Amino acid sequence: MAKEKERREELIGKLTLFDDELMSKVFDENIEATEYLIKTILGKKKLEVKQVKGEYRINSPRVGGRSITLDILAVGTGGREFDVEVQNDAPGAHVRRARFHSSMMDSRMLRENQELREIKDSYVIFIYRHDKFRLGLPVYHIERFVKEAGKEFGDGSHIIYVNGKYKGSGAIGRLIHDFHCQRSEEMYSSQLAKGVKHFKETEEGREEMSDIVERYAEEREKRGEKRGEKKGEKRAVVKNVRSLMETMKWNVEQALDALKINEKKEREAIIKAVQG
Repeated sequence: MAKEKERREELIGKLTLFDDELMSKVFDENIEATEYLIKTILGKKKLEVKQVKGEYRINSPRVGGRSITLDILAVGTGGREFDVEVQNDAPGAHVRRARFHSSMMDSRMLRENQELREIKDSYVIFIYRHDKFRLGLPVYHIERFVKEAGKEFGDGSHIIYVNGKYKGSGAIGRLIHDFHCQRSEEMYSSQLAKGVKHFKETEEGREEMSDIVERYAEEREKRGEKRGEKKGEKRAVVKNVRSLMETMKWNVEQALDALKINEKKEREAIIKAVQG
C-alpha cells in the first residue's frame, strides 16, 4: 500500500496542465482561471466567462454516431461558447478533429424552432504541445474565407491553435510556460497557480486526484503495451522481408508485394528499417 501511494504521489507530482486529467480539474467551474486563459489566447481584455464545465460530454445526434468529451466548455457573454482542448500528439490535434469539434458544438446550440441566425459564435481552441504549423508563431487563427472576394465568410465559427513550444516573453509565452510547470510556485499566473496548488499540493486535492491518476497510469500502461505490440509486429515483418530478399533474390518492393503490404506509409517505414 505504501509503495502504491508513493507511485501515485510521484505521478501526481509530474502532472502539468498539458495533462487533461489535471487541466480539466483545475478549470472545472473555475471562472477566474478560465477567463484568464481565454482572454490571454484571444487577446481580449473585456471578455467575460459566465459558466465553465470540465470533461463536458456532447452526444452525437445520430444513432451510432461518435460522441465527444470536451476538456473545457465555457460560455461567455452573449452566449458565445468556447471548447478548450489540450493535445499532446498529432492525431489529437488533427485539423479534421477541429472541424468535428466545431460541428458538434454547433449541433447543441439551437433549440427546436429557433432561427438559424440565432446561433452564437463558437471557438475551438487547441493548446497543442508542439508547433502545429511550424512557423514559430504563438497562436494560429483559422477562419473561413470567401476565396473569390478575399474576405472573411463571417459565420461565427473560429478555430485556434496555440503553439505549446512558444517561448516568447509576452502573455502567450507566460501562459505556455505555466502549462509546462509541475509546481505552482513556478507559475506566472496566480489564477492558474491557485488551482494547480490545490490539486497537486494539498491533501484534499491530491486525494481527489488519486483515482484519476490511477486510471491515467493504467491507460498509459495499455498504450505502452500496444506500442510494444506494434514494434514487435514491425520487427517480425522486417525479418520476413529480409528473409524473402535473401532466399528469393527479390528486391524490397517485391518482398513487400509478396507479403501484401500495400499501405504507403507502412511500406515506407519497413523499407527504411530494412535499409537502415
